Amino acid sequence: MEHAAEHRDCGDETDTYCVRRPVYNLELLQEQLHVKEKKVLPISERIKHSCRCSSKKAKSHLFSFLPILKWLPRYPVREYILGDIVSGLSTGVMQLPQGLAYALLAAVPPVFGLYSSFYPVFLYTFFGTSRHISIGTFAVVSLMIGGVAVRVAPDEMFDIAATNSTNSTDLFEKYEARDAMRVKVAVAVTLLSGLIQLGLGILRFGFVSIYLTEPLVRGFTTAAAVHVFASQLKYLLGIKTKRYSGPLSVVYSIIAVLSNITKTNVAALIVGLICMVLLLGTKEINQRFKHKLPVPIPMEIIVVIISTGVSAAMTLSDSYGVEVVGSIPTGFRPPAVPDLSLLSAVFVDAIAIAIVGFSMTISMAKIFALKHGYTVNGSQELIALGLCNSVGSFFQTFAITCSMSRSLVQESTGGKTQIAGLLSSILVLLVILVIGYLFEPLPQTVLAAIVMVNLKGMFKQLCDVSHLWRTSRIELSIWLVAFVASVFLGLDYGLLVAVAFAIITVVYRTQSPQYSILGRIPNTDIYCDIKDYEEIKEYPGIKIFQANTSLYFANSELYSSALRKKTGVDPCVILTAKKKEMKRRAKQRKNADEKNEKRAILKLSNDVEMGAKHELIHDDLFTKLPENGQSTSESLAPDTPSEELEHFMKPGTSIHSIILDFTPVNFIDSVGVKTLKSVIKEYREVDIAVCIAGCSGLVVEDLHRLSFFDSSIKKDLVFHSVHDAVLACQFRVATAALEPVPSLDTESRA
Repeated sequence: MEHAAEHRDCGDETDTYCVRRPVYNLELLQEQLHVKEKKVLPISERIKHSCRCSSKKAKSHLFSFLPILKWLPRYPVREYILGDIVSGLSTGVMQLPQGLAYALLAAVPPVFGLYSSFYPVFLYTFFGTSRHISIGTFAVVSLMIGGVAVRVAPDEMFDIAATNSTNSTDLFEKYEARDAMRVKVAVAVTLLSGLIQLGLGILRFGFVSIYLTEPLVRGFTTAAAVHVFASQLKYLLGIKTKRYSGPLSVVYSIIAVLSNITKTNVAALIVGLICMVLLLGTKEINQRFKHKLPVPIPMEIIVVIISTGVSAAMTLSDSYGVEVVGSIPTGFRPPAVPDLSLLSAVFVDAIAIAIVGFSMTISMAKIFALKHGYTVNGSQELIALGLCNSVGSFFQTFAITCSMSRSLVQESTGGKTQIAGLLSSILVLLVILVIGYLFEPLPQTVLAAIVMVNLKGMFKQLCDVSHLWRTSRIELSIWLVAFVASVFLGLDYGLLVAVAFAIITVVYRTQSPQYSILGRIPNTDIYCDIKDYEEIKEYPGIKIFQANTSLYFANSELYSSALRKKTGVDPCVILTAKKKEMKRRAKQRKNADEKNEKRAILKLSNDVEMGAKHELIHDDLFTKLPENGQSTSESLAPDTPSEELEHFMKPGTSIHSIILDFTPVNFIDSVGVKTLKSVIKEYREVDIAVCIAGCSGLVVEDLHRLSFFDSSIKKDLVFHSVHDAVLACQFRVATAALEPVPSLDTESRA
C-alpha cells in the first residue's frame, strides 16, 4: 500500500466526484514529517520546579485559596451594593425560620440551627467561588445528620418513652441529656465530613462531581423529600412518636403516625394548616408576579412572627398542649473540641454527607455561573465547604450545604456577590445576640409547615419520570433506582446503591455499543451508516466497520464477534469448512485410486494379451462414467466446490478488504491490541485485508507502546481517514488482479 501515494477516485459511473488526491497512511506521513523532540526532565528537576516559589506563583495560590481577594478590590459599589443589601436581607429573613426548622430535622435544639446559619455563611464569603448560592442549613443534609444522631443516641438509651404524657422534671432532664448527646454526634459527623471535603479539595478531587449525574441527584433529593415529609408529619399533627432511622425508616414513621392518629392535637394541626395555606399562597404569588415585585414577600418570617405572638398571647403550650421551640439561649457558646471518640461510629455517614453536600453546592453554583458568565472551581468549593464544616464544628454547628430555595431568592432579588450572604449572616447574628429568646413560644407545627412547603420544588421533580421516559430510558433507570433505594434503604445506603448503579450503566453502555457498516454518500468523501439513508452506497468488495466505543478488555470479544456478524464473514468457519473439503476430496481421490487399481489388477490377471484392452478400458472409464453418474470424478474437478464450502465461502469470495473505522475510539489496551492482531491474522488467512482508519494521536501512541506493529503488521495499514483507506484498498485490488490466484485443488495437492 506504500505505492498508493495518489489515486484517481471516480466512484461509480454516475459519480461526478472525481479528483486526484494523495492517499495518507501512517507510514507515509511519518516519512514526510519530522517528529518534535520532547524534552523529558528528570523527576528531581520536576519536583524542584513544582516546589519553586515566586511572587507571581504565591499570589496565584493566595487568590485561589481566598477568592474574595480577587473580586472584592474590584467591587463596583454603586452598581452592586443596593442589590446585595436587598438580597442579603431577603435571604437572611428566610435563613432564620429555616435554620430553626431544619434543626428539628437534624434532631438537635433549634438554636443550633441558628449557629449553623451564621458561622458557615460567614466563612463561605471568603473561601467560596460562587457569587450567588446561599450556604446554610438544608433539608436533605439536616435529615441525614438527624438519622445518624437518632441511630447513635436513640431514645431508649435515655429511657424515654414515646408518649403524649406531660413532661415531668425527671423526663425533662432525660430530654436534655439526649439532646446534648445528639449535638455531640451531629458535631462529630460535621467535623469528619468537613475534613473529608477539605482533603478532597486539597487533592484537587473536584472532578468527582461529574460522577453524580443529574438524574441521580434529582432522584436522590426527591427521595429525601419523602423522608423529610414523613419525619415532619408528627410535628404537624402534634403527635409524639419514636424517630426512626436506617432502612424502611419512612415506612415505620408513617405507620407510627397512623397508629397514633387518634391522639392528634387539633390546635397544633389547625395552626400548621393555616401556616401551610399562607405559605403556599404567597409562594404562588411570588412566582406569578416575580417580575412586578421588587422583592419576594417574606411570608416565612411573617408567619414565624405572627404565630410566635399568637402562641405567647394564647399560651398554646399550656392551654392546648402545643409543642413549642423552647429555650433559645442568647449569645454564643464558647468553642469546644468535638468528641473524637464518636468519629469511628459516624465515618460512613460522614462520607455520604460530604458527597451529598458537595454535589448540591456545585450543581447550583454551576447553574448560576453559567447564567451570569463566570466560572466556579470544584476543588475550591470542596475546600470552602470543608472549612465551613470543620471550623464550624468547633462552634457546635451541624453540616451545611447550598439551599436551593434561598439561592433562588438571593439571585432573583438582585444579589451580585457573596456580600449578600455576608449580610444575611449578620442578620442571623443579631437574632442570636439580641432577640433569639423571643422565638421561644414558636410552635413546632409552624416549623414543620415551613419545612413541608419548601419541599414543593423537590416533589415537582417527580415529573422527571415522564420526561426521561421519552428521552432516555437509562437515565430514567438511574433516577428510579436512586429514588427507590433512598426511600426504602435510607439516604446513606440509597446514595451508595445509586452511585454503584450509575457506574454499572456506564459499563453497560461501553459493552453495548452501536455497531454499524458504513457506506459513502455520493459525490462526497463522507461515510455514514448504510441504514440511515437510501442514497448511501457500499464499495464492492469493501466493508467499513465502525463501533462507537473504545477497544479494551471489557468489550474486545464483543467487538470481534460483532465484526464477524456485520461483515458476514467468519474466518474460523471458512477455514474449518475449507479443511473439511480438503479432507473429503483427498479421501474420495484415495478411494477412487484404490478401486481403479483393483479393476486393473483383475483384468491383467485374466489375460496378459488383454493388457492393451485394459488400457483402453481404463482410459474410457474417465470419459464415459460421468455421463452415467457412476464416478466421483466430477467432484474432483477443481472448479466445483462442495455445497458446504460454497455456503461458507460465498460471503468471503466477494469481500477483499475490511476497514475498521477507529474515529470513535479514544483508547486501546493490551487486550484490545491482541484482539486486533488476531482479527487481522484471521482475515488474512482467508485473503481479506484489514485496514485501520481515523486513529487519533493517542490511539496511535497506544498502538506503538503496546507493540502492535511488528514484522507481519506494518504501519501502512493505518490510514488518516476512511476515504484514504478505501482508495488504498481499491488500488491494491487493481494491482493484484493481474497475479494468478492458486485454485483450491492446487492448494490441496500441495
